[in-house]
Amino acid sequence: MLISSETPVIASILLVVVGILGWGFYRSRRFGKLGILAWLQSVALMVPWLLFFGLFAAGIYINIAGILLLLVISTAIYVLLGKQLRSLGQDAILRQKATERLEAQLKQQSPEEGNNNQTPVSGEQLPEILRIPQEDLNTIKSIFGIDTFFATETIPYQEGVIFKGNLRGEDPEKIHDRLTASLRSKLGDKYRLFIVENTDARPVMIVLPSTTDPRPSSLAQKAFAGVLLIATIATSFEASGLLLGFDFFSTPEKYNQSLPIAVGLFVILAAHEIGHWILARRYQVRLSFPFFLPAVQLGSFGAITRFESLLPNRRALFDIAISGPAAGGIVSLLMLIAGLLLSHEGSIFQLPNQFFQGSILVGSLARVVLGSALQSSIVDVHPLVIIGWLGLVVTAINLMPAGQLDGGRIVQAIYGRKTAGRATFATVVLLGLISLANPLAMYWAIVILFLQRDLERPSLNEITEPDDARAALGLLALFLMIATLLPLTPALAGKLGIG
Repeated sequence: MLISSETPVIASILLVVVGILGWGFYRSRRFGKLGILAWLQSVALMVPWLLFFGLFAAGIYINIAGILLLLVISTAIYVLLGKQLRSLGQDAILRQKATERLEAQLKQQSPEEGNNNQTPVSGEQLPEILRIPQEDLNTIKSIFGIDTFFATETIPYQEGVIFKGNLRGEDPEKIHDRLTASLRSKLGDKYRLFIVENTDARPVMIVLPSTTDPRPSSLAQKAFAGVLLIATIATSFEASGLLLGFDFFSTPEKYNQSLPIAVGLFVILAAHEIGHWILARRYQVRLSFPFFLPAVQLGSFGAITRFESLLPNRRALFDIAISGPAAGGIVSLLMLIAGLLLSHEGSIFQLPNQFFQGSILVGSLARVVLGSALQSSIVDVHPLVIIGWLGLVVTAINLMPAGQLDGGRIVQAIYGRKTAGRATFATVVLLGLISLANPLAMYWAIVILFLQRDLERPSLNEITEPDDARAALGLLALFLMIATLLPLTPALAGKLGIG
């Protein structure tokens, strides 16, 4: 009866998945072999997810070893397809360069026609719109060349200017570095050079004054961050007290009982922020003070951290974004595993066995370490189990693919701004639906909508994508986020011996 009742749901999920894959294949066909290979890459990364959650919906559980095997195989296929894709891409670039050179020769043979195709902006044409002085504009134009970027059109944009044209060479990152160095040698630190994709997927150069750079936090913002830090310390003690069975705010004299758990929670939060700080320093990117989000239920929901300087490329965005969850997640996981190993009959915490059904990841690990102990109605666990579990939940929440959360930044770094915007919208809608049963989801939907719904501003080099290894690591992080937040069904928990 259980299988027959779930069959329509499983069939619906499969139809949606097949529809998405079919739509992706239809769109990729127009790009020929390159498009098909890119589509196959996406399929290779989706297959472990589809197998795991599809079988999970059908009541079939894949153990951790099977999951890791699927991830390793899919990553290997992804990397192999990526090598073939880059090889074909190089051939396509060479053919494009040959075509552009032929067009350039034709323009040189008919200079009048070539000049008619050029549409440079002069000071006489746009005196009210163009805000860059004409002398600076001429200097900026001089950094471009036939071997880097052949500018064909100049368009005023905000405080600066957009240059449309043809990107020459095989490595946009090297070209951007070369042009940036040339711009700095001629005009110092006065302007910033961005390379981004236009609406027609062609690279364009954008030059903006350095006065538009992100601003450091004001004194008031730093003071507010300090207030939130103090509030988070207080809520960490309160969350610890509630776990121990008393209200810390009503009985502050019991602070010594709350201290160990509160310190453990704060160690995880600190590890998360230190991870961000170390990678930001490596890329010479300034970060704001962390604005912690206090929460009585968990101690804290993490922190909001702003970039106070421009990012050099999407690789830097990815590394800085994932470093925090990686550090906090590893510390949380080590605490959880150590707590499970130290758990014994008579440990300080007694949890109902249904408690371990709240997370696929935690429930699976507990089943491996504690074994048949999870079949008892009450399970005695070490405090590190609770601390590690809370840390994993906080890490998973920050990995949601939305806005300026770490997960949103990871999606933006790997897939670009358009996909990140769609992921943010989908996450908010999903949180809205989940909030009908869980008020915590409504809290996060509100936080994203009012504080972090906007994407990060483009990096200086928005063209160059992170490598395949980073893409696979990002998907692994999102997979672990889902495995942490998604609960076990009662039927599957029964098969695992939990409850």
